[in-house]
Amino acid sequence: MIMGSMERPLPLWTKIVLGAVLITCIYAWEFWPENKPPAPRSPRLPVLTGSAEPISPLPLAVPDLDRRKVALGRKLFNEPKLSHDNTISCANCHQLDHGGVDSMKYSLGIHGQIGNINAPTVYNCGFNFRQFWNGRAATLEEQIDGPVNNPVEMGSNWSEVISKLRKDPSYSAAFPAVYPEGITAENIKDAIGTFERSLVTPNSRFDRFLRGDATAITPEELAGYKLFKRYGCISCHQGINIGGNLYEKLGVMRDYFKAKGNITEADMGRYAVTKDIEDMHVFKVPSLRNVALTAPYLHDGSAATLEQVVKIMGEHQLGLDLPAEDISEIVAFLKTLTGEYEGKPL
Repeated sequence: MIMGSMERPLPLWTKIVLGAVLITCIYAWEFWPENKPPAPRSPRLPVLTGSAEPISPLPLAVPDLDRRKVALGRKLFNEPKLSHDNTISCANCHQLDHGGVDSMKYSLGIHGQIGNINAPTVYNCGFNFRQFWNGRAATLEEQIDGPVNNPVEMGSNWSEVISKLRKDPSYSAAFPAVYPEGITAENIKDAIGTFERSLVTPNSRFDRFLRGDATAITPEELAGYKLFKRYGCISCHQGINIGGNLYEKLGVMRDYFKAKGNITEADMGRYAVTKDIEDMHVFKVPSLRNVALTAPYLHDGSAATLEQVVKIMGEHQLGLDLPAEDISEIVAFLKTLTGEYEGKPL
């Protein structure tokens, strides 16, 4: 009986009702807001948001920092008493009016000694997942131990630094107002680390583009960003700091160090920390924010220009000889990453 009833043709009025219901469902599906395709945009300058792209804009303000610590940290950052001979401060190698670097291949320490690795920018360093090229410091505070105690850099120690600061009336008054324990190594590092976390450079032209300002970058710069993604540069340089959040081997496709020769400890990368052969020539991926201001490039300062470093990355990381036109467009994109500090363009 059941099968027989199912095989009977439907009445005409039933077909009409079912057809109307079907048409209504299709219409609702097509025009329901969640299913409606996005409005067409210009293929040259699409409006993007931070959530739609692998790069996120920097926050326009840095919250939750003790302004007293920031002010004290700024003073200490510029304090040459942190070095043995009172000649070298953090600001010597990380000049805030020069992109947070000293524009040298290798920085100079006390007695004119030359370091063995290129100084990275201090701007936006609070967003890095580790510190130093080989990632040997987990925090900014831990990183500060390095240059203070390094005989080539500041050549000092915390006992000497504390003794000098305690003899300075300005520090004797400033520290107790912020830290009940007064002048200690931990408090010095905490103040400097807090100041360094305030060194955020938001509002680059590319950040404004990500926030929806389609006119913030040019068609050439947008083409460069598309190439940056298409070639795969974005796999290492992404996130809020456009890098600084993972390790990568220098020379994935072609042996960078074979051509370089004269391998130093600085060239060993993570291997110098872990002694694991898999970490040989593995480095923390640098941030590309403000990269137009931070030449020379790479850990060894071997690339003097953006064009050179893009070419090197194409060869050794991608195994490609990038066309000159593509390099030019990628460099144009990289120049949009320069931000502002304290409301002023860098």
